[in-house]
Amino acid sequence: MRAALTWRDRAEQCIYDLAFKPDGTQLIIAAGNRLLVYDTSDGTLIQPLKGHKDTVYCVAYAKDGKRFASGSADKSVIIWTSKLEGILKYTHNDSIQCVSYNPLTHQLASCSSGDFGLWSPEQKSVSKHKTSSKITCCSWTNDGQYLALGMFNGIVSIRNKNGDEKVKIERPGGSSSPIWSICWNPSRDERNDILAVADWGQKLSFYHLSGKQIGKDRVLNFDPCCISYFTKGEYLLLGGSDRQVSLFTRDGVRLGTVGEQSSWVWTCKVKPDSNYVAVGCQDGTISFYQLIFSTVHGLYKDRYAYRDNMTDVIVQHLITEQKVRIKGRELVKKIAIYKNRLAIQMPEKILIYELYSDDSADMYYRVKEKIIKKFECNLLVVCSDHIILCQEKRLQCLSFSGVKEREWLMESLIRYIKVIGGPPGREGLLVGLKNGQILKIFVDNALALVLLKQSTAVRCLDMSASRNKLAVVDENDTCLVYDIHTKELLFQEPNANSVAWNTQCEDMLCFSGGGYLNIKASNFPVHQQKLQGFVVGYNGSKIFCLHVFSMSAVEVPQSAPMYQYLERKMFKEAYQIACLGVTDADWRELAMEALEGLEFETAKKAFTRVRDLRYLELISSIEDRKKHGENNNELFLADVFAYQGKFHEAAKLYKRSGHENLALEMYSDLRMFDHAKEFLGSGDPKDTKMLIKKQADWAKDINEPKAAVEMYLSAGEHMKAIEISGDHGWVDMLIEIARKLDKAEREPLAKCAFYFKQLDNPGYAAEIYMKAGDLKALVQLHVETHRWEEAFALSEKHPEFKDEVYVPYAQWLAESDRFEEAQKAFHKAGRQREAVQVLEQLTHNAVLESRFNDAAYYYWMLSMQCLDIAQENQGQQTEMLKKFHHFQHLAEVYHVYHFIQRYTEEPFSFHLPETLFNISRFLLHSLTKETPLGISKVNTLLALAKQSKALGAYKLARHAYDKLHGLQIPDRFQKSVELGSLTIRSKPFHDSEELVPLCYRCSTNNPLLNNLGNVCINCRQPFVFSASSYEVLHLVEFYLEDGITDEEAVALIDLEVPRVNKRENKWQEMMSDHTQSLKLDDNTDITEDDDPFTAKLSFEQGGSEFVPVVVSRAVLRSMSRRDVLIKRWARPLRWQYYRSLLPDASITMCPSCFQMFHTEDYELLILQHNCCPFCRRRIDESNQ
Repeated sequence: MRAALTWRDRAEQCIYDLAFKPDGTQLIIAAGNRLLVYDTSDGTLIQPLKGHKDTVYCVAYAKDGKRFASGSADKSVIIWTSKLEGILKYTHNDSIQCVSYNPLTHQLASCSSGDFGLWSPEQKSVSKHKTSSKITCCSWTNDGQYLALGMFNGIVSIRNKNGDEKVKIERPGGSSSPIWSICWNPSRDERNDILAVADWGQKLSFYHLSGKQIGKDRVLNFDPCCISYFTKGEYLLLGGSDRQVSLFTRDGVRLGTVGEQSSWVWTCKVKPDSNYVAVGCQDGTISFYQLIFSTVHGLYKDRYAYRDNMTDVIVQHLITEQKVRIKGRELVKKIAIYKNRLAIQMPEKILIYELYSDDSADMYYRVKEKIIKKFECNLLVVCSDHIILCQEKRLQCLSFSGVKEREWLMESLIRYIKVIGGPPGREGLLVGLKNGQILKIFVDNALALVLLKQSTAVRCLDMSASRNKLAVVDENDTCLVYDIHTKELLFQEPNANSVAWNTQCEDMLCFSGGGYLNIKASNFPVHQQKLQGFVVGYNGSKIFCLHVFSMSAVEVPQSAPMYQYLERKMFKEAYQIACLGVTDADWRELAMEALEGLEFETAKKAFTRVRDLRYLELISSIEDRKKHGENNNELFLADVFAYQGKFHEAAKLYKRSGHENLALEMYSDLRMFDHAKEFLGSGDPKDTKMLIKKQADWAKDINEPKAAVEMYLSAGEHMKAIEISGDHGWVDMLIEIARKLDKAEREPLAKCAFYFKQLDNPGYAAEIYMKAGDLKALVQLHVETHRWEEAFALSEKHPEFKDEVYVPYAQWLAESDRFEEAQKAFHKAGRQREAVQVLEQLTHNAVLESRFNDAAYYYWMLSMQCLDIAQENQGQQTEMLKKFHHFQHLAEVYHVYHFIQRYTEEPFSFHLPETLFNISRFLLHSLTKETPLGISKVNTLLALAKQSKALGAYKLARHAYDKLHGLQIPDRFQKSVELGSLTIRSKPFHDSEELVPLCYRCSTNNPLLNNLGNVCINCRQPFVFSASSYEVLHLVEFYLEDGITDEEAVALIDLEVPRVNKRENKWQEMMSDHTQSLKLDDNTDITEDDDPFTAKLSFEQGGSEFVPVVVSRAVLRSMSRRDVLIKRWARPLRWQYYRSLLPDASITMCPSCFQMFHTEDYELLILQHNCCPFCRRRIDESNQ
């Protein structure tokens, strides 16, 4: 740091105080009883201001720049405007010692020997506050909340804006150490307000707002009269009895002298936001200085060390951008850095630091040595084990312990010195002198080697990485490059202020000057780009530049020098430059140029950097061909041109090297068919066909399908022509192609047929299959298009296709809900099991969906299917008959449960209570062993309980409710069941006799709930029920004696042999296609006769086993045809015979499912449904 005097003036009286206008343009000085206003730029006195009658002790400017105030020994304060006009004056009881403006509210504090006042423009009066001692100085905090007052009795009083004391600081010296100057630090970076206090006990102290002292007192050795901070608070100025102004750090470390004076310094202030200082003295001298803070720094490769805040050192890693601060408490004078060493010179010592580790990225330093000695030097250099001091012409080499080991005396002043490396303890130094001499010195050698001598003074030096070249910047701003060995000047460039060689490339250097960065490679022209500052290092693609106080690493692409090498076909050198740092586009250009120059190794490396696999494959293939003895460079270059898109150049090279076929193939692949035809040569038909085919491919790709089809056909590529025609739906074109094809060309024909099917033209497809003789495909076509008649005709002629026709036909019928036809189709195809499986699945689905009526119908169909299978297949007869009976049983159960389910789920009942009562009993009797899927016992018992109660069967109802309590009842029925259980207990414990069922064989009354099921408890005769009302019908089943066939039995019954004393015929038999009925003639008188069948019924049973009614030929002969109903089952089942015992009640049997009905019920159901309610046989169908 040095101070340069800008201007000086002298007043006749002592200068007690001064103040700068906030914009820095004017300086107000208190001189005698006047104020002097100066222009700060040149020291011109603008105007003297008169208004006080006695000596002016203080002056202060408001932060907004609108007004300033002065205080005088005449006890008055005058407020002045920025236009230098006095606008207000007020007085105190004693002389005014100091004034200060609040930085925010612009409230003025004026302090006298006995009190202080607070004035603001908004108020007319001045509020004054008494003090116990004379106030010598005052200062506001940054936020304007508190005012610090310095007292003559050694006390600092901190007041709020209203003047109330908040903190009182008592100095140890008391009244013997008056507080003469105080100032708050204006820095906005500080978290706490810090007050600097200077007293005449010759001490400098710092305090927090709370009154707590920061650190210890700093001894000054003079009486301080003034103290002030720089605008940002980084430095502190002190002046007083030592007749000079001293610069301190904000922590109180003395840095140096600003300017020595001939008398006491009473005031010193810093111009706002600058490094200019104004000083006022006892003898009236006014001095204006500029402080120049020189850059103290050091650089080695990518580590840069520089001074900060005058006492700290910051080491910056230029690549990683890491920074580390080394704090100091003394002025840093010089810095040197080398590898893992750092040397810092202070006024009385030199500190040598080393890195903690050898890691190149390590940034932690520790003190290695201390040399406690004062040195005077211009330059400082550090090596591994030594420090080098440079003082004008003298170089001294000292060990880290401070012992001088060696000394060199130069012929001229040393202008530049640099460590250029070497073994530890034997490093080399590059020294440049003012007389133009450049020397090389080794620290372990007393002799200096002269490298070369030039006529101009040296400003900057650098040596290339291989130590072969030397770059010098002289005082004429010229960069000169020499060959060290031959001393030859290789080249020189103007406008240079600094120079640096690239540490990674021997032939590259850069120099800066005139606002430009210049990069020079080998002896090529210089490449320029704009850059402010000095170049101090060049590593790879990074250039380290020092601009003012900051060091930055600039990333500079090395494109320009790389292209310079490429122009001269120096591919390897260009690659080395590219490795320092170029863009991807530059790498690609290098790769292409090297490839065209057939420098495959360099091209491969460059293409690897840009990850271009296509060109890498080309290079690899060329290298393989070279290994196999191929050495035609023209052919290699033609391949390269083809890859680069230079097709015509490639074709010329192919032709010149005798490979016209490659040119033909290239142009064909590129769809450049006109050019390709030039290389057809002698007209080889294979080449011509290949060309047409490729042209067709191209026509297809550019969406010209018709042209492509024609070309494919002319080239014999029928398949591709068919595919295009089919994809575009051109049926006519497909027909034309197909009819031209030979029947032996099966694949193209099949493709044509495929497209005809796809385009919904099965007739043409059939024509093609017939042409090709593919009957199987023809059958499949008829099946897929549901043209069943043609399919059946084919299967008749060719029985081997029977399965291919009937199985899909059956599946189609099943999907169309035509199950009976589907079963017949399955039957014709010999697929009875599939027919059964289809129906079983349909039945299962109907049950899951609660369509129990449909389920009953499907089960009946299943049973009949099983009967058909049993009739045709002896091997499966037993199994199928078992399934027949099982499915018949399930059909009846689901048919009955359909009514129960409707009763419980739907709001209205469709059946009489007696019918529901009978159905519920029938269902419970049928569920003695297991309950089929979907059938609910809860619903059945609930229906039974309700109908029993309604019909007077209270005992049965109570039994049903008791059974319900043992089952899991749904929530919706819970309340109904509980209420019914309670109300039934109020009823008699018996059933109505009208409801008791009668056995028509033995005339026994059976219980309403029968443990044996639907048979008589006495004779075990199975009951026969009406399929609508489920009442017990007056029918008794009888069996034929052994030896009587069904046909004979029917013939005997039809004889109707007259009986003795027989009654006249009273029955009339009515036959139709779909019914068989017995009707009573009411006009006939009834007479009782003996009946052989009745005798069979009255036969007493001897045990619990069922004894059937077996009739002989004589009994059969005695029966009337009108009394007998016959279930004529298909084989292998036997027919079943039933005799009606009540001729007055007519019974009808469905001829299809053999279910029995009261004739009136059956006729009503036929009218409702137009079919049998059980088997759904329509009335207009004939019995088959």
